[in-house]
Amino acid sequence: MRRRQSLDRQTDRQTDGLIKLFQYVFGIAYVKLSDIATITRGGSFQKKDFCDDGVPCIHYGQIYTRYGLYADETIQCVSEAVAKKSKKAVKNDIVMAVTSENVEDVCKCVAWLGDEDIAVSGHTAIIHHNQNAKYLSYYFHTSQFFEQKKRLAHGTKVIEVTPDHLNNIVIPLPPLAEQERIVSVLDRFDTLCNDISSGLPAEIEARQKQYEYYRDKLLTFEEKAV
Repeated sequence: MRRRQSLDRQTDRQTDGLIKLFQYVFGIAYVKLSDIATITRGGSFQKKDFCDDGVPCIHYGQIYTRYGLYADETIQCVSEAVAKKSKKAVKNDIVMAVTSENVEDVCKCVAWLGDEDIAVSGHTAIIHHNQNAKYLSYYFHTSQFFEQKKRLAHGTKVIEVTPDHLNNIVIPLPPLAEQERIVSVLDRFDTLCNDISSGLPAEIEARQKQYEYYRDKLLTFEEKAV
């Protein structure tokens, strides 16, 4: 067992070294999600387990309707007893809903930025990684990711993406400093869009489309020639 763990750590270091080399030479590394993250399935608590005070939690259904790209507070809690039997997400994990009624919504996700560990319901994937959490969350809402998840989605009435299959998702990965710069730009765009409290629907829709265009543009890269 110890030898296996040692080999795993050695492989992780070698992969990390190759990623940094590609980032240095080309400015970008195209990696599989499994190269930078581990993916586990969520737990099994239900809406009936919600309570007013207890351990913070995220239910997969709320990811579609109540959460944005990232959060540092949850909307609901579950009891200590329920939480002990639940899967947990820690700070910077991505919580992704892998079941939906349509392809557009499946794999919607939220980056958990709170300091406290949270309980996570079923029908989710918990993505534990070593990158900028908001960068990954932004990428998981792009048209590039949509084309990949579309190939993984299955079902008719209920659309699902098997968490293990997410390991093969390819992600354009710049160095962490560049990830932070991109996140800073997208945060400003996101704030601008979300601050619209009034206005014509056409105006709001146009600004949202503009935001989506620049988000996808910022997360599309050309490799440097060598």
